[in-house]
Amino acid sequence: MNKIITLLFVFIFCFNTISQTKDEALRDAKKTAKATLNSDFKTVVKHTFLPVIKIMGGKEKALEMISKSMISMKNQGFEFKVADVISVSEIVNEQNQYRCFIKNNYVMNFNGEEITSVSYLLGIYNESKKYWTFIEAKQLANPAMSQVLPNFKTKLIIPQGTMSRKKL
Repeated sequence: MNKIITLLFVFIFCFNTISQTKDEALRDAKKTAKATLNSDFKTVVKHTFLPVIKIMGGKEKALEMISKSMISMKNQGFEFKVADVISVSEIVNEQNQYRCFIKNNYVMNFNGEEITSVSYLLGIYNESKKYWTFIEAKQLANPAMSQVLPNFKTKLIIPQGTMSRKKL
């Protein structure tokens, strides 16, 4: 009887831990999406996968690079209208990382067009900081990613994003 009760508690604990972690991934993805809309680039950098930040030259350089890029886009007429987090996949533990993917919907205006993009982020949990960090999933096909995620393998099947345009 004690073994059954112990197994039940272990199951409940494991289920709650995974559930909370998925909730945390959703929470952190929403924070990052909101930060993008509000030009809060410190939050965007905070939730960017650390090896990407290192390749950019560190937090200060990454913040400067992202800020300049976004300001330049805005000056050219690019405007984020919507940044919604749609869903979080299952969470897997592989290569000593907790990972998931996040489905996002972005609506942007540029050059008299409304651009709608459904895209995906790879979420990687930062165990020491206790929050999720992200990288654009489409970047995983870039050969330079071997510096960011050496020997990367995943069981996650991350869908390709889509993009549509319509005249305003």
